Amino acid sequence: EEDSLSPFIRLQEKKKQARLMQKALEAKEEAFRERMKVITCQWRDLHTKEAQLKTYMEKSGRILKENDKMRIQALKKASKERDRKIQKESELLRAKRELEALRNKHQKLCNKVQKYSIFNKYLEDVVKISQFEEIQEVIWRYKTLVRIHKDLLQSQQRHKEMSEQAKVLLDQYTAEKEAEILQYKNELMHLQLRFDQAQSDVLLWETRWADIQNMTAKKALKLGTIKMAILNLFQ
Repeated sequence: EEDSLSPFIRLQEKKKQARLMQKALEAKEEAFRERMKVITCQWRDLHTKEAQLKTYMEKSGRILKENDKMRIQALKKASKERDRKIQKESELLRAKRELEALRNKHQKLCNKVQKYSIFNKYLEDVVKISQFEEIQEVIWRYKTLVRIHKDLLQSQQRHKEMSEQAKVLLDQYTAEKEAEILQYKNELMHLQLRFDQAQSDVLLWETRWADIQNMTAKKALKLGTIKMAILNLFQ
C-alpha cells in the first residue's frame, strides 16, 4: 500500500512544486511587469523631459537669437543716436559759428555805417549845391562814372594787349625776313664762289686749249717740214 501511495505522493509533491514554481513565476512575472511599468513610466518621463528639454533649448535658442538681434538692433540704434547726436552737435557748432560770423559782420557794418556817416552829410551837401535832387542820384551817377572808368581801363588794356601782340608779330615777321635775307646772301655768296670758280676753270681750259693749238701747229709745221724733206729726197 505504501508502494502504491508513493507515486501518488510524489505526483502530489510535483504538482505542489509545480504550483509553487508557477506562483513564483507568476510573482516574478508580476514583478517584471511592475518593473517594466516603472521602466516604461520612467522611459516615458525621460522622453517627455527630453522633449521638454529640446523645446526649452529651442526656445532658449530663439530667445538668445532674439536677444542677440535685439542687442544688435540696440547697438545700431545707439550708434545711430550717437551719430545723430554728433551731427546735431556739429550743426549746432556750425550754427554758432555762423551766428558769430553774422554778429561780426553786423558789427563791421555798424562800424562802417558809423564811419561813413560823415559821407552821408557830405552827399547831402552835394545835393544842395548841385543839380541832383536826391542822394541816390549822386550814387547812381558815381556808379555810372565808375563803370565808364572801368570800361575805359578795359579798353586801354585791350589796346595795349593788341599793340603788344602786333609788336610781337612784327618782331617775328622782321626776324623771319632777316633770316630769309641772310639765307639769300649766303646763297648769293655761294653762287658767286661757283661763278668765280667757273671763270677760273674757263681761263684754265682756254690756256690749255691755246697750248694744245700751239702744240698742234708746231707738230703740223714739223710734219710739213718732214714731208718737204721727203719730197726733196725723192726728187
